[in-house]
Amino acid sequence: MKIYVADLEGKIHALDAIEGWRVMEIIRDAGLPIKAECGGACACATCHVYVDKEWIDKIPPAHTEEKYMLDDAFDVQGNSRLSCQIIMGPELDGLKVTLAKNPD
Repeated sequence: MKIYVADLEGKIHALDAIEGWRVMEIIRDAGLPIKAECGGACACATCHVYVDKEWIDKIPPAHTEEKYMLDDAFDVQGNSRLSCQIIMGPELDGLKVTLAKNPD
């Protein structure tokens, strides 16, 4: 399985994905610049990504806690998600996301 991640400069990275892993873990372990300060506990918004429009309806909807945390994210858009809340599975093979900029 693969996910495709656009970094802050627009470069696309094809990453090997492991079933059951959080998208945030895959991005972080690939060495891409994602803060993920809470480590996937949905307690910060530093793993904010933009899900490609063609994929937004294919991932489970955000739950209340994630929506609450997205209120603290920078430049939230309709396709904003916390990558720690997207669990990789075969149905997401080919998922495309873009890293969101975090304020410094």
